[in-house]
Amino acid sequence: MDFSLTDEQLAIRDMAESFARDEIAPHALDWDENKHFPVDVIRKAAGLGLGGIMVAENYGGSALGRLDAVLVYEALAKGCAAFSAYLSIHNMVATMIDKHGSARQKETYLPSLCSGQILASYCLTEPACGSDAAALTTRAERDGDDYLLTGQKMFISGAGATDLYVVMARSGGPGPRGISAFLVEQGATGLGFGANEKKMGWNAQPTRTVMLDRVRVRSDAMLGPEGAGFKLAMEALDGGRTSIAACSLGGAQSAFDRAIAYTAERKAFGQKLNDFQALQFVIAEMATDIEVARTFLWRAASALDGGSAEATRLCAMAKKHVTDSGFDVANRALQLHGGYGYLANYGVEKIVRDLRVHQILEGTNEIMRLIIARSVLAET
Repeated sequence: MDFSLTDEQLAIRDMAESFARDEIAPHALDWDENKHFPVDVIRKAAGLGLGGIMVAENYGGSALGRLDAVLVYEALAKGCAAFSAYLSIHNMVATMIDKHGSARQKETYLPSLCSGQILASYCLTEPACGSDAAALTTRAERDGDDYLLTGQKMFISGAGATDLYVVMARSGGPGPRGISAFLVEQGATGLGFGANEKKMGWNAQPTRTVMLDRVRVRSDAMLGPEGAGFKLAMEALDGGRTSIAACSLGGAQSAFDRAIAYTAERKAFGQKLNDFQALQFVIAEMATDIEVARTFLWRAASALDGGSAEATRLCAMAKKHVTDSGFDVANRALQLHGGYGYLANYGVEKIVRDLRVHQILEGTNEIMRLIIARSVLAET
């Protein structure tokens, strides 16, 4: 098996790393402190083709694969994991429309999504319905040729500041087959938002409750066929799990690089920290964890690209392993900084805070274990 990247993939990764170094990293601490959503920088990234990474070229997308996207999100996360994670969510919506939208939906939304002129949010989780997404209660009731959407969505990234929402709502009976997906535009009557949540991390993107009070949408706002919403949501999450894993990987790499630089400069007991064998062992473990995580993540992304029957299981494995490893590496990098790691201006504590939520979102790592176990046991 060849793990080398093509010249095109290397160029894509280098471009994203340069953008992260020049446009993201210098502002990341300020965005975090001031809870600033950098829409202008997101649009700059879109101008480089990162607003529709996997969208067809005829709609303004870059028509790249899942592995290519993983390379981009890891590179951007070296500058700020919260920035990269939001861009991955925006791309998830764009990809859903590209794969399942009608001709009208594609023509209406994709060029603007790809250019960053409009930004998108993904609305699945509800206040009383997180991991058990098939039990969602947001309703989509027929009213003539339209639907009326009523309910609440919780923990929605970008909410209130974005322009387009893909909303999963129950248009039929109980269970996953009663769920449909709808495209809701900002400004729709009855669409409201809660306060920006105060969070441990991810402060560079707003997180709000989305409130739907008989929001009227036309029947042609349904994404995909009726009753297919849950299937579409789960399909999107397979890719989303590799994306969030890539964000963890990029954050971990950044924290590791900072720790290497710090231990090469800091002295104790008359020698550099990286001269102590005990710390060298920690560094060796961190480096190995990063490389193992990256290698497996590439396998999962390649399985998605190839349409492998194992893709869902591999994506769950990658999400669980890489987000756990990424957080652990960042946490150890903070420890290697000693007291300085706990200070905001060194940037490591921000990475730790940002990466912690990756073990929760896109399906908690406990749910990933369930997906993995059920897949394995189904084969016995």
